[in-house]
Amino acid sequence: MAWWLSAAYVGAHGVALVLLPAHAQTLSYSFLIGAPLLAAAACVRRSLGSEAVVGWVALAVGMVLWAGGMAMNMYQEVGLGNADSTPGISMLLYVLYGVPLTFAMAHPRHAPWFLSVIDGAMALLLGYLFFVYTFSFVTITDASDAGVDSLRRMFDIENLFIAGFALLRWLASEDRSRRAFFGALSLFACVYLVVAAYINHFGSETSYGSLVDLLIDVPFLVLAVVAWRRSPVRPVEVSRRLALGVRAGSPLILAISLLVMSALLVRAHPMLAVAGFAFATLGSGLRSVLMQVRSLEQQDRLDVLARVDGLTGVANRRQFDQVLQAEWNRSRRSGQGIALLMVDIDHFKVFNDRYGHPLGDACLRAVAAALAGCATRATDVVARYGGEEFAVVLPAASREGVLALAETMRIAVERLRLNSPASVCQIGVTISIGVAQLDKVTTAAPGELVAATDAALYEAKRQGRNRVVEGQVAAGLDEDLDR
Repeated sequence: MAWWLSAAYVGAHGVALVLLPAHAQTLSYSFLIGAPLLAAAACVRRSLGSEAVVGWVALAVGMVLWAGGMAMNMYQEVGLGNADSTPGISMLLYVLYGVPLTFAMAHPRHAPWFLSVIDGAMALLLGYLFFVYTFSFVTITDASDAGVDSLRRMFDIENLFIAGFALLRWLASEDRSRRAFFGALSLFACVYLVVAAYINHFGSETSYGSLVDLLIDVPFLVLAVVAWRRSPVRPVEVSRRLALGVRAGSPLILAISLLVMSALLVRAHPMLAVAGFAFATLGSGLRSVLMQVRSLEQQDRLDVLARVDGLTGVANRRQFDQVLQAEWNRSRRSGQGIALLMVDIDHFKVFNDRYGHPLGDACLRAVAAALAGCATRATDVVARYGGEEFAVVLPAASREGVLALAETMRIAVERLRLNSPASVCQIGVTISIGVAQLDKVTTAAPGELVAATDAALYEAKRQGRNRVVEGQVAAGLDEDLDR
């Protein structure tokens, strides 16, 4: 239906020119202004609820700028009756329409605000350089033939630049919403490139109000239809390396654009050109530094997530295994002892079933905090071993100190009181602890220590729970074990 409506729009444009030749110019301008505005409205509608909202809004702004350029042409020719002069402000708006499109191609997905500020500043400077360059050839009210020819070449470069980078972003897009946006932008940019090249180089001698104007409607109506239809985007296998490379390199689009425009201004405005070169270099460099800092922060967070249990905040099982092996190896080299505690929350399944999982999670967090609060040495590590079970690694600890710490932990947890939303009374919780300790490590792996500690925990539960039981490591492991 949308394609039929766009065809009807072009048809109505043509019929108006044929049937009302006396008003052909005014009518044609109205259609030429209306087409990009329709595209802008479709882009704004598409931006609602889209993850590519920045891109669609930027594309809509570009369409409005282009319509503004055509409106200035209409004012010059129809309003002032000066058909032999092209207003410079019109040429500027035609050039500036590409700035928000360039911003949309350069701006990465989910960029933090400070990167958006840098990209926005570079886009604004790019627009100013376009302004200066445009008015190097034209005035507000007029543009010479030589100036128009120079700007046509710049239009060709700008249109080719936008089409090329839009296609590259589309080919490398993994996300459906971004792929849909860059697909629409690529289609528009390619059609616009062909139409603009023909109009600028072969149809420029024809005044507005002829049937050639129908071609100008086409790219904007194509964009309007594609943006309005919300056609489903099929998943496409994209090379991960290509996707990452294009995503990482896309911010350079703005810097490259600034460098190109600065180079064009070197002769006429050398100081401004130097400022453009400097801003492009510093902006790109600052952006890279901030991205690197953000990447390192994300890496730190991932490293923490890889080592810390998300619910309780203590070390997770993976970190426990690494710490236990590392401390075991260190004890073996230094000749110092090592101890291990296995802690289990008593009747936790019954607790969960009776009070619900939210209070069960609160119980796990409270027990973990109590255990960590007792293990005050920097070398002591409390970890969630699995489910309601915790483990504590105690390097260079004596048997008496380990047993005293285990009892301190048991008492600390016994004193906990949890508030139940379904009951006015506070709920108590207890733990059983198995302990095993070695004065000297002689083997490469701590498996026997873990087994002894686990057996002691089982014995503590068998004896009635809420107690500390010491286990015995196999005699073959350490002949000097203090019994």
